[in-house]
Amino acid sequence: MASPVPAPPPRRHFSFSGPILLISLGIVFLLGTMGYVNWSRLGHWFAHYWPLLLILAGVIKLIEYEGARRQGTHASGLSAGGILLTIMLIVFGLMATRASRLDWGEVRDQLNLDEGDFPWLGEKYEYEDQLVKDFPADASLHVIDTRGAVHVSSSNDQQIHVSVHKHIQAESQAEADRYNAKTAPEISMSGNRVTLNANNQGAGDRWVAEDLDIALPRKAAVEVSNRYGDVDVLGRDGDVTVSAQHNEVSATDIHGKVNLTLEHSSARVSQVSSDVSIEGRANDVSLEDVKGGAHLDGEFMETVKLANIGQSVLFKSPRTELQFSRLEGDLNLDSGDLQATNIIGPLRLTTRSKDVRLAGLSGDARLEDQNGSVEIRVKQLGSMQVEDRRGDVEVYLPPKAGFQVDARARGGDVETDFPELKVETSDNLASASGTVGSGGPHLIVNDDHGAIAIHKASGEDTPEPPKAPKPPKAAPAASPAITEN
Repeated sequence: MASPVPAPPPRRHFSFSGPILLISLGIVFLLGTMGYVNWSRLGHWFAHYWPLLLILAGVIKLIEYEGARRQGTHASGLSAGGILLTIMLIVFGLMATRASRLDWGEVRDQLNLDEGDFPWLGEKYEYEDQLVKDFPADASLHVIDTRGAVHVSSSNDQQIHVSVHKHIQAESQAEADRYNAKTAPEISMSGNRVTLNANNQGAGDRWVAEDLDIALPRKAAVEVSNRYGDVDVLGRDGDVTVSAQHNEVSATDIHGKVNLTLEHSSARVSQVSSDVSIEGRANDVSLEDVKGGAHLDGEFMETVKLANIGQSVLFKSPRTELQFSRLEGDLNLDSGDLQATNIIGPLRLTTRSKDVRLAGLSGDARLEDQNGSVEIRVKQLGSMQVEDRRGDVEVYLPPKAGFQVDARARGGDVETDFPELKVETSDNLASASGTVGSGGPHLIVNDDHGAIAIHKASGEDTPEPPKAPKPPKAAPAASPAITEN
């Protein structure tokens, strides 16, 4: 009897999910290359709706499974290529979703890029607008502009005049027109406070920048809140208050107080009749011709320049604390040096890893430094105490002045041009002490691992400019690079 013929194995059905998915993607990209669909719109769709591709593939697999079950055959599973395609779709989909939630305008501003560097955000469109409104007497102005430059000047009437120059990135003129309508600047009043809101956020996450040129009565106080864009205030009798991020702030010809809160921003302030206060995290800072006092408190990453400050100066940073009565010359401070001319004491300075050069110092002084050299040229002697570690100390005193000296150097030498001082040297300690002339102010110098020199100044009236820093005799221990003051 013949053996039965074995039944053929069930046929496996070919999966259509891969081809359908590829065809769908091909059609979408074809529409993009032919210009029927904008690439930025395609990116937006993919970032928000890519899970639909997974759902479509899953539905196709369910249909194939049901069809194969009815025919008594096996439905094909996911191949290695299908698994790889699914993983890639998920990875790129998650990346696109995350990217779509970024504020690309903010990224561009932080990287200091131009408008055309992100072409997938659309074309650039520009709009102009004008606003004019009566400005109440004794009112103040608050300007809110999250992205865009702000320029404030004086008007010749009792009105506020605003010129608006708007930059919008959009996929079409119609879309840009909609964003323009949603971001119209607004002027509102509450009591004696006038608020000018650039309304940058009116278009949601769409990048909109508005440059504001504002003219209003000179006596009005001004407050500006800005994130990305330079701020320039010129000619104010009232106070000026600015909160700024990632920009440059300028204030000139101000009769009121100037208060700046900075975040990764620079400031230039000049011709101020009252006090100036700067706090936060600043880059370059310059103050000049200030009749009041100056108060700087924060992190200063680059250079601080002061000139002609009429009243007390207080500077405080993570590395340096400085206070004195007024500045009749100038002061330059960066990460490695502090140089100043014609400081009027009493002076109090505490710093580290900084070479200090003071010329034309008048009055009492107390100075502490480490890992840096100190040079002081005295114009009018007061009581002075200098403490230094791992750096040389040089003091230039008026040749006809009377004073007392007590100087000690551990691990270094002591030298002097004044024969009245007694210099002694032992194994690890050198000292100088005594009285010059009729006595008077007391000079105390203590130096650890550095030399001390007490010289006669070459001239009392014209201080010599600061010299180039001299390296300390004993090198400090290795430490991370310091990038702030």
